[in-house]
Amino acid sequence: MPDQNQIVTIPQIENRILSIRGVQVMIDRDLAELYQVAVKRLNEQVKRNIDRFPESFRFQINDHEKHELVAFCDRFQSLRHSSVNPFAYTEQGVAMLSAVWKITRPVFNH
Repeated sequence: MPDQNQIVTIPQIENRILSIRGVQVMIDRDLAELYQVAVKRLNEQVKRNIDRFPESFRFQINDHEKHELVAFCDRFQSLRHSSVNPFAYTEQGVAMLSAVWKITRPVFNH
C-alpha cells in the first residue's frame, strides 16, 4: 500500500487498468490500495451512494472473469478462495468514486 506522502505515478495506475467485457476498468482492490482504504470501506461508500453508480460506472465481475484475474494477475491470488467477486470500476466510476469521497489522494505525477 502506498505511503500517505508517496506520489502515485501514471505508470503505476496504468499497470492496474484491465480490460473486462471490452471495457477498461480498475478492480476495487486496486482502487482501495491506491486510496489507502479497506476494500470493504470503499464498497460500503459506494452502496451509500448507489444511485450515482449505474452499471456503466461499476459492475461485479462473474466467476469466470474472477478466475481469469487470478490466473493472469499474481496480485489477485487472494481472490482464489473468496466467495465474493470484486467490482470493476470504469473510468466514469473511478471519477465518481473520487467525487463521492472528495479524495485528494492519490497525487498523480507524470
